[in-house]
Amino acid sequence: MGDPHDGPADGPGEERFRERLREAAIEAEFESGVREETEEQARAHIALRLARITGGSVLLVAGVAMLALPGPGWLTIALGLGLLAQDVPWAERTLERVRRRLPADAEGNVNKGVIWGSLAVAAVVTGSSLWWTFLR
Repeated sequence: MGDPHDGPADGPGEERFRERLREAAIEAEFESGVREETEEQARAHIALRLARITGGSVLLVAGVAMLALPGPGWLTIALGLGLLAQDVPWAERTLERVRRRLPADAEGNVNKGVIWGSLAVAAVVTGSSLWWTFLR
C-alpha cells in the first residue's frame, strides 16, 4: 500500500482519458476560438476562457446573494453575465433581461451616478455591519 501523501494513483486508462480530453479541448479551441496559430496560443486562450467563466460565475453568485444582502445585486449580476456572455450562449440573453431591470437612459446606458451610488451604499452598509459585529 502506498504512502497516503502520494495522492491517488492514476491508472493508464485515466491518463489516456486526460490526454484525449486535452486534445479535444485544443481541437475545439482551434475550431471555435480566434483561430490560434499554435497549440500554445490555443492553451492560453482556453486558460483565459476558463478565467472569464470562473470570474463571471463568482460575480453572478455574489450578485444573487446581494439581492438579499446589502450591495448592488442587479449590477453585480449584470457584470457577471457580461463576463459569461463572451463564452456562454445563454448568458447574453439573460443579460438583456437583467439590463431592463437597471435604471438606464434612452440609449440603454446605466447612469454612472447609479453605479457609484450603489457601490457607496454597499460599502457603507458593509462597513457598518462589520463595525457593528466586530469592533463595537
